[in-house]
Formats: sequence, structure tokens, C-alpha cells
Amino acid sequence: MNCFLCPRKCGIDRDNKNGFCSQKNVLKIANYSLHEWEEPCISYKKGSGAIFFSGCSLKCVYCQNYEISTLNVGQEITVNQLADIFKELDEKADNINLVNPTHFSSLIYEAVKIYKPKNPIIYNTHGYELESEIEKVSKFVDIFLTDLKYYSKELSLKYSQVPNYFEVASKALNKMLLLKPNKFDNGKMLQGVIVRHLILPNCYQDSKKILEYLSKHHKDITLSLMSQYIPCGKASEFNEINRKITQDEYDKIIEYAIKLGLDGYMQEISSADTCFIPKFSNKVI
Repeated sequence: MNCFLCPRKCGIDRDNKNGFCSQKNVLKIANYSLHEWEEPCISYKKGSGAIFFSGCSLKCVYCQNYEISTLNVGQEITVNQLADIFKELDEKADNINLVNPTHFSSLIYEAVKIYKPKNPIIYNTHGYELESEIEKVSKFVDIFLTDLKYYSKELSLKYSQVPNYFEVASKALNKMLLLKPNKFDNGKMLQGVIVRHLILPNCYQDSKKILEYLSKHHKDITLSLMSQYIPCGKASEFNEINRKITQDEYDKIIEYAIKLGLDGYMQEISSADTCFIPKFSNKVI
């Protein structure tokens, strides 16, 4: 299978070797469990049934899931095994949360055909997505939980090895919003889009531009401003991001979002703690 699932379009035959995402055309996961620290409408009452897929098509240098996004920790599983995991989590959780699913989207769809969860399915993505693939996965996805990381080409190239992040991610976001308008039931999200923006140290101006874009084009967006940044992975090689953000940095972004009329979720600064990072393993099942 020559792979063109993500905007990198590496074209590598993943039946025989790893794509840019570091994965072959075989499902690989490093954790599946109840996750209680998502946005309130996602964690809801029982928790979110999170499945963490190995590999990644973005490769952020500071990724808090660096073990699986870059170091390839995880266990290969079959489509039938993934369907069994869907069923197990569906009985325990308020939704099925596919964390970083882009490079496995076709195989995930095959698992959904075997077992279609009764609860909403969440596509938890870094945002660097093709519009055509968003259209395809919308057949089985109810909620897009998407990042909008950068406005600056320089920052996205420096930290995620891609110069056109905003151009691509903003178009993908438009498609998500068109396909999945928000629907809630007593505070539980059943369908829709949440846009996450992780605030990075010393990137205040870039965060402002993201907020200004959202205010201008998507005033009613459900926004999640995240303070949980921890310098993981290779962040120590970049002195300007080799620390957590300060309360003052976070407060300034929150104040600016409010000034622009944006609404949504915020985090406690204490969320920047490794205790909230799942434990990943090469033996999951």
C-alpha cells in the first residue's frame, strides 16, 4: 500500500516498510484505558475510552507521547483485536477516543465495520490532515478533537518538520466543522468539533494569531486552551521551549481569548505534570 493518508504523502509502500509515521500497514497501540482528564464534555461521567496508537505523521520535537510518536513503543494488533477493544471500552466509557489515528485510519474503519460502538467515536488528531481523509473518516467518526498548533510557518517547520501546518490544518478544520456540527446531551458531547491549542513557552504572538483567526472565521468554535505543556522528547535541544509555561503566560492568552469573544475550556496550570501522561507499553493485550 503506497501511503497517501496524511498531507506528507510519503508514498511509501507500508506493506513492506515504515512510512514517515514510523509505522507499517499493521495496527500498533501502546495503551488503551479509561482517560478522565479530557475536556468535561468528553471525559463526562465514566471517562473517555482512549486508545493510543503508535507512530505519528507530525513528529513534534516536544511531544509528551514521544515514546510512541517517535520511539515506536507499542504492540502490533489485528483489526479483530481492535474491534474487541472497541467493545470492551464501549461497555465502560462514555466514548471511544482514537488518539493519533491518522496513519491507521483505513484499518480503524475496518475494525468499526466489525464492531460499531454505541457511544461516540472521537478522532483525536494533531490537526495536520487532508480534507479528503476527513471526509472519509467522517463516515465513522462523531467528534473531531483537533489541535490547531501553529500559525507561523517558521515555528511549525522548526518544531514539527512541516512548513505548511496552518495552511493545511485550517482547511481540515473547515471540513470538520462543515461535517460535524455540535450536538450535546446533558453536557455530554455526542457530535461536533473541539479545537485545542497548546500554549508553548515564548510563543505568545503566535498564539494570539491563532485566536484572532478563530475569532474572525469561527467565532462560535468550542475552544480548549491547554496549559499542560511539558518539555518532553527533544525539547531540551531548543532552549526557548525547554520549560513549562508560566501562570502569567497562560493568563495573558486566556484574557485575549475572552477579549475576542471566544468561549470554551481552560486548564489549571498544575495540569503540566507527568502524572497525567499515560504509561505506554510494548505489551498491551
